[in-house]
Order: sequence, then structure tokens, then C-alpha cells
Amino acid sequence: MRRYSNHTALHTLSELNVTPLLDLAFVLLIIFMITTPLLENSIDLVVPTSSTARNEINPAQVQTISIDRNEVIKLNQDVMTTPQLLLALKQLKNTQPTVAVVVRPHHDLPIQKFIGVMDLLQQAGITKVGVMTQQEK
Repeated sequence: MRRYSNHTALHTLSELNVTPLLDLAFVLLIIFMITTPLLENSIDLVVPTSSTARNEINPAQVQTISIDRNEVIKLNQDVMTTPQLLLALKQLKNTQPTVAVVVRPHHDLPIQKFIGVMDLLQQAGITKVGVMTQQEK
């Protein structure tokens, strides 16, 4: 005995199945969440992290850039403007290709001024850069 139903074998689908679409959206969201931090611009800093690491830099040849709270820039105690600092850094890089620079920013210095000095170091081609800090009290 054959059963008859009100539904025909060929009927149109009146609703859309959104499950595969949601799966795809969540997978893409996870991929973007993982890859976005990797696309961030960063500056490579050479900062010593271990007491047992070999010291490849002669401490007597390290150049120091100091920035005080009034945004006065000094290269080895010589006050300089930003263009003068860039020129001096390029000259240092030409005379000493393995020059190392330590940046000493003031605690209250705006971060943008510090980033500006780091950009100057990158423009000059200096890759051995350290940031001097103090131990918290």
C-alpha cells in the first residue's frame, strides 16, 4: 500500500539555510583576529635580556641620546634639534657601521617624541638600539 502525502517530490525550498554562511563568517573572523596583530608596524630593538648573553657591544663606544621632560634632545651631552640629530646619526653610521645607541627618555616624556627619535634611528640605518630604564622602586 502506497502512502500519499500532501507534499510533492519536487517542491521549492522557501527558507535559506544560513548555517554554512555562519560557519564561514566565524572562520574568517578567527583568521582576521589571529593575523591582525602580526600586521602591526614595529621597530626592532636590540635590548639585552639575559645576564649570560655575550656582550658584542663595547660599552665605551655606545652613543647616548637623552630626551628630557622639556623635549630637549642631547646626543652625548650635545644639545641638538631633530634635523641635526638625523645628520649626526647618519655620520655616525658612516664612520662606525656597527654603532650602538642607547635612548634615555624622561619618565614624563610624550610617547610621540620618543617614537620620533626611534624613527630617526631607523632612517639613519642604526639597528643596535637600546632603551635605558630604571628599576621600579
